[in-house]
Amino acid sequence: MKKIVVASSNPGKIKEIRTLLKGLDVELLSLEEFPEIKVAEETGSTFEENAFIKAKSVFEQTNLLTISDDSGLEVDALNGEPGVHSARYVGENATDKENCDKLLSEIRNSKSDLTPSTRGRFKCVMCLYNGVIYQKFFEGECEGNIILKMKGRNGFGYDPLFVPEGYNKTFAELDDETKNKISHRGKALKKLKEFLIKV
Repeated sequence: MKKIVVASSNPGKIKEIRTLLKGLDVELLSLEEFPEIKVAEETGSTFEENAFIKAKSVFEQTNLLTISDDSGLEVDALNGEPGVHSARYVGENATDKENCDKLLSEIRNSKSDLTPSTRGRFKCVMCLYNGVIYQKFFEGECEGNIILKMKGRNGFGYDPLFVPEGYNKTFAELDDETKNKISHRGKALKKLKEFLIKV
């Protein structure tokens, strides 16, 4: 069985990845199992750069095939913010609610004509890194609307504010199966899974 380290300690993200890669003959390990690891700071200006930085850092400390992702929410009314700063919108170690509250505040401050929602999208870039053998990138995107009031108890991050295109519920109101099928991370992981089946 192949061991793969997921360069994250976010329980919501780990759960999604485990679910979406189910059926592969792999053992997924999270950073919780490597407390000594120091993950490199995300200094990139793009999702791809940050995913690569984290994957390379974890691989070099474990010598195990590593999956890393960087993902975030782009809001049209905020010129694409918070983007790569999504997880740290308020600052390091910010809670999901703190980030959501700041996002709503920024949207309200940016719009003179407040409508019930504003356009945006979730983006995800996953990096599969194995040193000099290969480094592959897999991308996923989900268009939708950001609403001005949090709804739902599932998911994490900005899920309670995001209604995917074609649906009338937020990511936090959808069941896991539906969300994983249409989400940015779900789309990226589907491509990654297809690659892993072949190698």
